[in-house]
Amino acid sequence: MSFLTIGHRGMMGVEPENTLRSFVRAEQEGLDVIELDLHLSKDGALVVMHDADVDRTTDGAGPIAERTLAELRELDAGRGERIPVFEEVVTAVKAPLQAEIKDVAAAQALAEVLRSRDLVDRVDVISFHDEALAAIRTLLPGVRTALVGSRYGADVVDRALAVGATMLSLNIRRLTLELVERAHAAQLKVVAWTVNTHDQLRLARGLGLDGVVTDLPEIRRAVRFTA
Repeated sequence: MSFLTIGHRGMMGVEPENTLRSFVRAEQEGLDVIELDLHLSKDGALVVMHDADVDRTTDGAGPIAERTLAELRELDAGRGERIPVFEEVVTAVKAPLQAEIKDVAAAQALAEVLRSRDLVDRVDVISFHDEALAAIRTLLPGVRTALVGSRYGADVVDRALAVGATMLSLNIRRLTLELVERAHAAQLKVVAWTVNTHDQLRLARGLGLDGVVTDLPEIRRAVRFTA
């Protein structure tokens, strides 16, 4: 498999994160995969946003779960962009996607969309929450999943295997060669986040990773020089 470059929330280093503008930019820049985050609105829509509230990335305030989709649509998500729903992203770009479940309750809604739109082969489901990955695998047995880890320990490989994941997406600041080798021995792919410098990219290559998550288009362009 070639070395993957994964656009973090689209191309958030140069565009408003988790917006259609950001996802289109990531595809234009040639990123192999586009990562996004999912929460449920008050009325059950699969809203694309990282945080549980709208304060940081919009001109509004308060929890996503307390607003309907129509109310969320009124907010400016950066440069005039509106908060998208997952179905719009699927239509706006053709690249493979990593859909991160931030809210365990979103697993059911995501499974329904992936099934109804025949997206199982195009979308990997990722999450920090073991139970969310277990739930989506039960709902969609054929779906590919990845366990995400920030302050993870040596047990992260066993945790991934326990929920049927095929990939680990890990904070590069804690990553060791020993852990990468253990994961690969267990047939797990390993990608690291967030890789935004040439030094971090060289480290990722040295660790033998399968790919990186990045905010910046120049990291995609630099990959060919670090093989």
